[in-house]
Parts: sequence; structure tokens; C-alpha cells
Amino acid sequence: MRRSIGLASVMMGFALGLAAPAKAEWYQATSKHFIVYAEGSSARVQERAEELERFDSVFRYLQNVPASPDEEANKLTVYVVSDDDAVRRLYGSTSAGIAGFYQGRASGSVAFTPRAMDGARNEARIILFHEYGHHLLLGNFAAAYPAWFSEGYAEFLSTASFDKEYAWIGKAAVHRAYTLLQGEKLSASDLFSLNMRTIRKNQVPALYARGWLLTHYVMIGSGKERRDQFSKYLQALNAGKPGIDAAREAFGDLKQLDKELDAVLKNRTIPALRFVLDKLPQPVVQVRALTPGEKAMIGLRMRSDRGVSRETAQPILKDAIPIGERYPDDAVVQGWLAEMALDAGRYDLAEAAADRALAIDPRSSQALIYKAQVRMNRAREAKVTDPAVWDEARKWLLRANKVDPNDAYTLLLFYSSYGQAGMVPTTNAKDALARAHELVPQDPELRLAYAFQSLADDRVEDAKRALRPLAYSAHAGPDNKAAQMLAMLEANKSAREVMGAQSVAIGSGPEAD
Repeated sequence: MRRSIGLASVMMGFALGLAAPAKAEWYQATSKHFIVYAEGSSARVQERAEELERFDSVFRYLQNVPASPDEEANKLTVYVVSDDDAVRRLYGSTSAGIAGFYQGRASGSVAFTPRAMDGARNEARIILFHEYGHHLLLGNFAAAYPAWFSEGYAEFLSTASFDKEYAWIGKAAVHRAYTLLQGEKLSASDLFSLNMRTIRKNQVPALYARGWLLTHYVMIGSGKERRDQFSKYLQALNAGKPGIDAAREAFGDLKQLDKELDAVLKNRTIPALRFVLDKLPQPVVQVRALTPGEKAMIGLRMRSDRGVSRETAQPILKDAIPIGERYPDDAVVQGWLAEMALDAGRYDLAEAAADRALAIDPRSSQALIYKAQVRMNRAREAKVTDPAVWDEARKWLLRANKVDPNDAYTLLLFYSSYGQAGMVPTTNAKDALARAHELVPQDPELRLAYAFQSLADDRVEDAKRALRPLAYSAHAGPDNKAAQMLAMLEANKSAREVMGAQSVAIGSGPEAD
């Protein structure tokens, strides 16, 4: 079952209008790091996926990220919807400021973006690149980054562009110009000492804008001395030193740093990095038209994959059942239907759909996972403690793991089955959790579960490393459990004290910009 979300309830009763018109075509483009669902021409969908792969390649080239066999284990699924209104309905908000959003999840990381990619600012592209920038930063570096850099770096990447010969990174963030020139100013001292639990709403735009300015400056706008100071600052921060103290120790006079940043804004030009496209891998993208069943189900699939509660899953399932009946021989449709039924608490329908999917494709890891979840949910709700019942459920997860050893959700479910059964996790279960966290470090709930298990095993430093990205996150909200836990650990509270003071749940929602 996908993670339930608090905002999902506002989506009830909406007719999202995401199903394709009668003559339109929907395509799936699959590449090394992405799965893109979009309506339009095959060539345009392929171009979109190729551009995303080039963006990924530029990041890896810029940061000298080596190739990894795990790269393809956490592909980002990108749903391209009709317009900004469709994005906002999926997000569950009428705010005009929502024009795209991202969720990092063990069950499959997703992003939602509007179809329009034109216009002077290319806003949709900027937002998608920004969100994927977060995905890349969390997925490829073990260090924790403060909110100003996390958002500033995502902004730094967001203005990437491509022409026939070159890729450009670090172009001016024109979309932040008003805030930089006319909005509230956050000094360097403010950025380094910012507490995300107490930040004022009117300071958030400045966090993004000044965060971009400082990030751009330390990365390409200044000399080696400032870059070395930035590295020293990050090392101190990750060693547990308070942000402002780490900054003063590394950068020295912060007022002088402010003067340098203000001088950058007065320049007529902003430097950018240029890379010859020939130095980047050529994107390899496979495009196929959705089957008639997938096409009929894709609007519901997006609503389901967005995340639902049991209540909001009901209307989705109601509309999905007749589609599933029309396409009983489509394994993907039956897999999607199984998930929708599972979310709605209709375990009979979920298992029947999973069985149909497995009859068509015995190696459907999706269907195998849902077979396991049906058994786990039934056992949990009936408060079953018989080990044999839980072992039988885990057999389906073991089968799914043989099909795809790097499916993080399978590994997470295997670990969580012990807690649901009221049992102490085995060494294998703990190893599964650690591997899931390694594969999808972007999932905040998975990361927090790993931190709690680390504390339970008295691995305090591992817990701190897992908690820091959550504690520094600009999206975590005022009740940041990770920040509270990290503060207690930095104050030398014992692992037992920290675990006793906090609940496992973390209240961070999906990232949106």
C-alpha cells in the first residue's frame, strides 16, 4: 500500500480530467533513471525523457559521481499532466504556487509536472529539474546539507538548459530575481543560523533566492578559497557543530561574505558552466504506446500513485473495477487494480487481481508484493501472532525479492512485517532495512525507520547520519521529529531516552515548489 497522505482527503469528489481524449495517445518512455508517462506524440515523449537523462548526466559529470550498479534501482516515475490545475488537484491544493511536486518513496519515487514546457521562464522545466535535484543530492551523497544549500543547489541545477552542442548549468535564477532585488533579504548569518522549525512564511522565498545566490557563489562565482571554506563548513556541520559556528569558523567574517554576495547581484552577467554534449552519455530511451487497458486506467493510476488514504481510495477503486473487468488479460492493469483495491481495504479484490496478473506474468514483482501485503494486512488487523501466518506472508516477499533483489519496497515490507507481528526483527530483517535505505535514501519515513533501528542497536552515529538530512530539510515543517531527536543526541542523551521521547511517524509531506 502506498503511504497515506494527509492532504489526500481534499481530493475526494474531484473529477480530475486526467484521462486521455478519445483520439489522443499516451506513451511510456523508459530510460536508465526515468519512467515517463505522457500524452502526445511518441517523438515528443522521447525528447522529454532524453532531456531528463541529459540533465542526470550533467549532474554526474559536474559532481564526478561514479557509475553505480544501483543507479537503476530507484527510477523516478514522471507523470506529465495536462496543466497546472491538474497538478494542483493531484497535490490537493488550490494554491497558485503549486506547479509541480515530487515524492521520494521506497515504493517508487514520483514527480508530477504539467505538459507545458514553453514560455520565457520554462517554469515547468525549472520545477521538475529543481525537484530532481533534491532526488540526486540525497541519492548520491552521504553528507547532510543545510536547508539553504539543499534548496540553493536545487535552484542552481534548475536553470539547466541544452542546445545542439552544449549543456549549461548554473545560469541565473531569473525566476528568483524579484525576491533577490526587492524581497526580504536574508544575510549569510541568517542563512547559516536558520531554524526550519521557526522560519517565518515570508522568509521562505528568501531562503530559496539567497540560498541560490550563496550556492552559486561558492560553487562557481568565487575562487578556490571560498570553495575550500565551504567544504570545511560542511565537514564541521556534519560533525555536529551548530551551523552558525561552523560558518564563522570556515568563512570568517560573514559581513564580508554578504558584501561579496551583494556585489554579485550588481554584476551585469552571471557566470555559468558549459559542457560539451559529446562528453555525456547518449541517452537510451525506449518508448511504447500504452495498451488500451493502461490508457483507460492511467488517470486513476496517477491519482492512486499520488498517495491515498483508505477513504480517498474508495472512488478510485469504484471507477477502476469496470476497467479491470474489461481488460482481465492485461497484467499491468490488474497490478494497478490490485494496488487500488489494497488501498481501499478490499483484500478480496486485491488478491484476485494479483492472481490474474501472476497468471499472465508469473514474475510480476508488483503482484507478488500485493499478495504479501494482503496477508500482512489481514494478519495485522486480526492481531495474529502465529509465526506461521507471518512466515507464509513473507514467502511472497521472498519470491518478489528473487525477481528484483533491489526493490526497496520489498525489503522494507520484509523488515516491517516483524514489527507488525510484534516480533523483534531478525538480523536478515535489519539488513533488509539497511539495504532499502541505501537504495532509496530519499524516503523520509524509511530514513527515520533506519534511524530508530540504529538507535535500538545502539549505533548512535549511524542514527545521527540518517537524521541530519531530515533535521535540516526545508520541507519537514515545525514539528520536525528528526530535528528533535538529533538535538537530544547532540546533547548526549542516550539512545533509549531519545526513542522513548519520540514516535516513529514523521510528518513531512511531499515536496512541492
